[in-house]
Amino acid sequence: MCGLVGYSLAGSEPGQGRELLRAMTGAIAHRGPDADGTWLAPGVGLGHRRLSIVGLADGQQPMLSVQGDLVLVYNGEIFNFVELRRDLEARGRRFRTGSDTEVILHLYEEMGEAALGKLNGDFAFALWDGRKRQMLLARDRVGVRPLFYAMQGGGFYFASEIKALLTVPGIEAEIDPFALDEIFTLWAPIAPRTGFKDILELPPGHFMIVRDGVAKISRYWDFDFPDAVDGYDPRSEDELAEEVLALLDDATRIRMRADVPVGAYLSGGLDSSITTALAVRHTPKQLSTFSVGFESVEHDETGFQRIMAEALGTNHAAVTCRNGDIAAIFPQVIAHTERPIVRAAPAPLFLLSDLVRRNGIKVVLTGEGADEVFAGYDLFKEDKVRRFAARQPGSTSRPLLFKRLYPYLPNLQGQSAEYLTAFFGVTPDLLHDPLASHRPRFRSTSAAKVFFSGDLRAQLQGYDAAGIMADMLPERFGRWHPQHQAQYLESRFLLPGYILSSQGDRMAMAHGIEGRFPFLDHRLIELASRLPPRLSLKGLTEKHILRRATRDLLPQSIATRTKQPYRAPDSQAFAAADAPAYVADMLAPASIAATGLFNPQAVAKLVAKAGTSGVDGFRDNTAYVGVLSTQIWHQTFTRTSSATAVAAE
Repeated sequence: MCGLVGYSLAGSEPGQGRELLRAMTGAIAHRGPDADGTWLAPGVGLGHRRLSIVGLADGQQPMLSVQGDLVLVYNGEIFNFVELRRDLEARGRRFRTGSDTEVILHLYEEMGEAALGKLNGDFAFALWDGRKRQMLLARDRVGVRPLFYAMQGGGFYFASEIKALLTVPGIEAEIDPFALDEIFTLWAPIAPRTGFKDILELPPGHFMIVRDGVAKISRYWDFDFPDAVDGYDPRSEDELAEEVLALLDDATRIRMRADVPVGAYLSGGLDSSITTALAVRHTPKQLSTFSVGFESVEHDETGFQRIMAEALGTNHAAVTCRNGDIAAIFPQVIAHTERPIVRAAPAPLFLLSDLVRRNGIKVVLTGEGADEVFAGYDLFKEDKVRRFAARQPGSTSRPLLFKRLYPYLPNLQGQSAEYLTAFFGVTPDLLHDPLASHRPRFRSTSAAKVFFSGDLRAQLQGYDAAGIMADMLPERFGRWHPQHQAQYLESRFLLPGYILSSQGDRMAMAHGIEGRFPFLDHRLIELASRLPPRLSLKGLTEKHILRRATRDLLPQSIATRTKQPYRAPDSQAFAAADAPAYVADMLAPASIAATGLFNPQAVAKLVAKAGTSGVDGFRDNTAYVGVLSTQIWHQTFTRTSSATAVAAE
């Protein structure tokens, strides 16, 4: 797990890029605190920051092929490198190192870009092919590891994080207003768009070839599902449950491969508990586990975390996140997300990764991905109920299922069927809307755009972020079961754009921690995608097949838990009387007016409400965090990018 940077610039000499590479790698030193390296040749330069996990003594990068015509910088892990190496050696290949990095070089020599289909891992890499005079950039299937790029002055530049690109002379941090609209609608920009104009992201499951200043992007993998009328795996539930467990166990086993100790996050929920239980099987020593708890009872799961840690006998450490902690570290969080966010949930994970690092662990397994792969979110259940009610307009009984779906929302329990129908947007039209499953979330989040300034509204007039998403859906999308459509939307957009980015890679790598995700093994994803929808969401019971497959692994109190989404305090984390001074400064009318993105009067009313009666409801909490994070983001990047740019020699 590391950070990479580089450029391709026609006509440049090696000496011209040395200081630039030093500046770029320096900007992402947190991603690789163990070592750094550079490689330069006429017209091309590669840089690397290393977090040593596999091949500790001989895995330094950039790494060259034996002939010296291929050069690789790489971020991530290839979990099946042992098997790939064995196959390559059987075909006569000879290895000089014990690292997984060298496997990529050999595989590319034999297969070219087709090698990507053989890799089971989380990766982003850049490979310079001196024979073809081209740069290959590639990103893993799901989007665990980031990769950004920009064109400037006839040169092509790339890096693991945007802050490295901002050290390139001429690349400025100019806000993209359409990205801001997407964040305030979809929670994240739609790749390749980022928060900054003219700085782009290579989408998950894609590779790019850059030759003679021309970039060509191709997709090599995508989430896919069978047609709704046929194509599901015909095996029995018992057989499928057995294969789910076997694949998940193997996905966990190969993710334990490291030359350093591997730990695990333990939230107390089903997914991380399963991952941790399987990890215990594959470690010869006591497994270290880590949790975050909250002073807020509404968000805290400490009791369940302790139950699981004691049941598995792990060496457990925990950090308690208080509201003041979130406010104190929030500017650092935004410096690492490199974009505004509308929820404060990444902040506790920043504290958690710091705890891991202080305990001497570099690698952790987590349960991310299970909800997308096995339909675990309330969103999937809500969509099922909405469609059930929409098929019989005027029903007075079907909408009452929403009460069963959300028993923990007391204000919902006394409402009439008519109210529930209107509140959840139950209309016959939703049966023909490709984004029907996500419209309620988009509508609730978009409500926060009422705080946008008049100038920003004018720039965005007519822009439809959800429509852009709909235009990107594959042709086969309309043939899938509605539940599979919802899973695609969640997995293809929110998972890489927010969960694996702002809550995942950025918070872990802020402290040099690599997260690994057994549920996102592409073999398991492809198996789960072929399952009949009823095996994932059985009635209103989420992740049915996963629960069945793992029922002997967990204590009953964990195995039967109802899904509790990971959340953190939002506006209440910043509205206390002893909040850090920056909060008031950032939200002051003069600061809001100077940034020009929000309405100072509207924001002032929101701030006053938060400080007196408190902010209630999704819209205002989203708006508060979104406005504050945007203000911090604007100050952190747009006001400093010119000052941090380093001119090449």
